[in-house]
Amino acid sequence: MRQLALDITSVPVPTFANFIVGRNLEVITHVRAAVAGSGERFVYLWGEAGSGRTHLLKAAAADAVYAQCEAHSVFEDSVSLLAADDVERLGAAAQVALFNRYNALRESGGCLIASGSVPPVQLELRGDLVTRLGWGLVLQVHALSDEEKALALAQHALARGFTLSNDVIVYLLGHAPRDMGALFATLDALDRHSLETKRGVTVRLAREYLSEKNNQ
Repeated sequence: MRQLALDITSVPVPTFANFIVGRNLEVITHVRAAVAGSGERFVYLWGEAGSGRTHLLKAAAADAVYAQCEAHSVFEDSVSLLAADDVERLGAAAQVALFNRYNALRESGGCLIASGSVPPVQLELRGDLVTRLGWGLVLQVHALSDEEKALALAQHALARGFTLSNDVIVYLLGHAPRDMGALFATLDALDRHSLETKRGVTVRLAREYLSEKNNQ
């Protein structure tokens, strides 16, 4: 009988320190400067899913506000730094709300770090908001190479309290979804599965887990 394990291992908090930089040195440098108040106060990050945009926004908002944009998003009036993720998901009213928050932050000396899957000019949002998002610094977040993904997986495992062997990393990169968000979620689930079955995280366990998941 499988014993359900209490997931007492917390998911690692996204920070600048545990961000795998790869080709994104310029990006993280500008984001950190924006947070410190020594750089451009309005930054827009774009890149494919799993490229690290959300990690950077959550790291930037460690002592501020992170907002996962949705159709009916409402943005707090009192914050001096807002990290608005996935702006392409905003509905009509939420677009007006972010437009107004942008203007308020601009007047008050605040900071906005926003992100989307495409550059501002390609966003299907109201024109005045698109213009505002494109006024500041626009940077592409590049996805990691396989070698960088391997490093990220190893570090993520260590943060959860176990060592991930290279053969398991190679197997996951070859058989699990390839964006980092999905890879981290797979590794977290595999860790829980390991605890439940009281077995180490091996290629055999990973194969069994992914096969069971795919057959559900």
